[in-house]
Amino acid sequence: MSKPTITILVPVYNEGRNIPKLVSELHAVTAGIDRYDFSLLFVDDGSSDDSVAQIEALAAKDSRIRLLELSRNFGKEIALTAGIDALDCDAVIIMDADLQHPPSYIPQLIDRWEHDSEVVVARRTRIDKQPLARRLGSSVFYKLLNAISDFPMEPGTTDFRLLDREVIDALKSFREKNRMVRGLVDWMGFRRSSIDFAAPERTAGVAGYSYAKLAQLAINSFMSFSLLPLRLAGYLGMFSTMVFGALLLVMGIDKLTGDVFRFSSISFVIVVNALLNGVVLLSIGLVALYIGHIHTEAVDRPLYLVRRKKGPRTHA
Repeated sequence: MSKPTITILVPVYNEGRNIPKLVSELHAVTAGIDRYDFSLLFVDDGSSDDSVAQIEALAAKDSRIRLLELSRNFGKEIALTAGIDALDCDAVIIMDADLQHPPSYIPQLIDRWEHDSEVVVARRTRIDKQPLARRLGSSVFYKLLNAISDFPMEPGTTDFRLLDREVIDALKSFREKNRMVRGLVDWMGFRRSSIDFAAPERTAGVAGYSYAKLAQLAINSFMSFSLLPLRLAGYLGMFSTMVFGALLLVMGIDKLTGDVFRFSSISFVIVVNALLNGVVLLSIGLVALYIGHIHTEAVDRPLYLVRRKKGPRTHA
């Protein structure tokens, strides 16, 4: 009787110096869990270093290692999507290649899965030597997202998580292009539990997510999981109409009853026009963001292009 299969999915972008150590640690951990058949799926997201060469060298010696090489850098979320689409296993463990998702926590993820959790999330309690700007940015992001979103996202959660086959199959049906995979998983629900971990300092290389990319991910998340920004334009328009309509009424009554307040008609018109123009521009800007997303979906470009596949297929 064949054993259940677990694939460890690792998106890679310029992590050549970390990959050999990661594979070594993964093998050391999974060797002690002999009730499952493990495989490793690396998705190279257009790396410009020797990441592909490192994975190919390891795969040549170990048939459990597979490589999915994208034709260019599409971004981590699309790389994860490409990997998820290629899965055929009973569960997947998603983790980063920089060793800040310690393989030593894999047994805990599996234990929670075995106790009937379909999604097991690793919740980060701290990161050694994390820049202050990233800590503050993460805190603000979750507070804002939870304030405007229709469903809660737990602060500190990461892409380091285990997904059951049911979740994998459901996630494959999501084809939106502007995406945050862990946000989609949180939106899906399923039976869920979490573990805590402390992230060590990155051992080599630099973070693949620049501040600009993090900001773009935050904007995509806000727009994907909440309609409040769009509604806000309507709220502002309604508020402006009520306030300035009432002010115009007061001004008219004042003119008819003796000009007690001595409103300057020209100055009032200038101020009102300036404020209303600001509201209109803000509303157009917010609507334009959503139109941009609609345009992206309507163009219907492929989510990713695969240059080649290597290694044996993982069988359930």
